[in-house]
Amino acid sequence: MRDHRDEASGSRRGLRTQRRATRDAALLGGVPLARALSKLGIASRTEARRLIEAGRVTVRGHIVTDPERIVEPERTPLAIDGQPLDRPAPVTIMLHKPRGVVTTRSDPEGRPTVYDLIQHAGMHLIPVGRLDLASTGLLLFTNDTRLADWLTDPASRLVREYVVTVRGRLEDDTAARIEQGFDVDNQRLRAKRVLVRKRSSRETHLIVELVEGKNREIRRLMKAVGHEVTRLKRVSFGSLRLGDLEPGRWRNVTEEELATLTQSRS
Repeated sequence: MRDHRDEASGSRRGLRTQRRATRDAALLGGVPLARALSKLGIASRTEARRLIEAGRVTVRGHIVTDPERIVEPERTPLAIDGQPLDRPAPVTIMLHKPRGVVTTRSDPEGRPTVYDLIQHAGMHLIPVGRLDLASTGLLLFTNDTRLADWLTDPASRLVREYVVTVRGRLEDDTAARIEQGFDVDNQRLRAKRVLVRKRSSRETHLIVELVEGKNREIRRLMKAVGHEVTRLKRVSFGSLRLGDLEPGRWRNVTEEELATLTQSRS
């Protein structure tokens, strides 16, 4: 008769092995299963959790009901209702986001979304970062999750350039303060560069460069120094530039452009 202590010991070893596998997968670039489905453009994070908890998702042929199970989106075989998830060829596109369009797949308030603009091209693409409702300019989409992670990782130090208009006269010492950085809502914010292009008592036109792109960072910085942003347009992301792409239009990012963009990628 098998000793219960042996069973308990085996169970603990199995649990430790599973934990090690989960930890190792995370270190190799793995993400929770729900996030993986979202990053692959299959479903929103909430919808993905529902699919997983309903037992409709398999990982390497086995049903997984834990949304936090770590997987590698680019490599791990996944299926929904027995249908393997296809991994299409890598695609990256650039959209000129207009004002009044939200960066989400669907909006409960019925506002137009960026996916309304890119339509079928965006079926399996995810946005690389976001632009808020009132902001315009360059917005990237890709189905390459590793590329998306690298582009948005603060350690990559990719410069984003914005054309910004604020109310009032923004002086040089204020621009220098923004470059030095300060705490806003217990978060350190700063711009890499603030260049004054034109100013008057009514408004100031600026070029602002960021390297991290924290949530609404420019608007929060300007508000903290007493200036309201009235116009904000992203014109570059790393080596990619918006150029003459019209608002609401999109185009494919070429392999040559991606090679230049990622030349510092390790």
